[in-house]
Amino acid sequence: MKKIGKILIGGALLGALIGAGVWYASQRAAQNPAQRYKLATLEKGEVMQTVSANGTLNPVVLVSVGTQVSGTVKKLYVDFNDKVEAGQPLLELDAALLTALVRQSEANVASAAASLELAQANEARMKSLFAEEYVSRQEYETARQALKSATAQLALAHASLEKDRVNLGNTTIRSPVSGVVVDRVVDLGQTVAASFQTPVLIKIAQDLSEMRIDTSFAEADIGNLREGQQARFTVDAFPDRSFNGVVQQIRLNPTNQQNVVTYNVRVSVANTDLVLLPGMTAYVSIGVAKRADVLLLPNAALRFKPAEAAAQAEKAPPNVATGGGGMPAKSARAGKKRDGQSGTVYVLVDDEIKPVSVQIGITDNRNTELVGGDLKLGDRVVLGENTGSGKKASSVGMRLF
Repeated sequence: MKKIGKILIGGALLGALIGAGVWYASQRAAQNPAQRYKLATLEKGEVMQTVSANGTLNPVVLVSVGTQVSGTVKKLYVDFNDKVEAGQPLLELDAALLTALVRQSEANVASAAASLELAQANEARMKSLFAEEYVSRQEYETARQALKSATAQLALAHASLEKDRVNLGNTTIRSPVSGVVVDRVVDLGQTVAASFQTPVLIKIAQDLSEMRIDTSFAEADIGNLREGQQARFTVDAFPDRSFNGVVQQIRLNPTNQQNVVTYNVRVSVANTDLVLLPGMTAYVSIGVAKRADVLLLPNAALRFKPAEAAAQAEKAPPNVATGGGGMPAKSARAGKKRDGQSGTVYVLVDDEIKPVSVQIGITDNRNTELVGGDLKLGDRVVLGENTGSGKKASSVGMRLF
């Protein structure tokens, strides 16, 4: 029994020693910076800074077809998505009332014409009698005035007839342009009333192969935009596909909502395959600055701060508070990067991480251009701490990118 007890005790001691060795090795590995931190090697490449905004896809020409006369919809010739040609009938209104008005105007014309004939005969008779001095000049002038009045009444009756005929023709609503019906507001049997404002009956997009995006860019970005700049955008219907466009117009009329000033920027888009539809939400990005063959610094390196430095930053007075990555909080403006900003990154040197001050330029929200500092090609910068390294990664400071 004593021998078995000694064996068990020896086995337990051996297991404890092995466990202690494994724990010690893991702790040593955790303290190794190459194992503890996520690292990235600096490389050269291209970076493009963009500004972004949301907008809505619209046809270049969208015609709202209305009516100049009131009535009940009697016939419908088109429906949604139908292709139409200029002059093609779209719908008809009940023309019974206007037809009666035309007939009434035609009768008025006939009556005015008869009155004119009588006035002409009377004027001719008075003229011959006046020549023989059987009537006075006043009677003759009265006959001439009656002739002129009858002539004017006939012209008025013709004008009224022409107006009624035009209104009768307007009961057939025709397409003013060739295009596609994108909206039909009325139904068969519906009554439309044309009063102070013309009611919209049908909307026609003239050409969906050319479209536009109306976006609203903030005033902080508008200074970087120019007509003719290339734009890229995506839509929810095709999340894996990117589309191209061109800045067509920067409208000078500002919009102020809750003290936020924006400007409408119109982007022209080619839609040759007709996959883009009116009303789609477009997420537009416009490149405003580009650098090639520059040293690229991952943005995560600017946000990283070791736990030890974070603890010291929390104890620092408010007047020395800094933004993420060592950048002064005053210059951290909603992810907006400009040439000449400064930051602090941590570099692995001789199995230690050391802070290095850098000057940074434009960013594409993933990488930032390095314009100054002691970093060089091939340096390894710290992006963050690996999970389970034994210390919690810091999240102090604002996210700048």
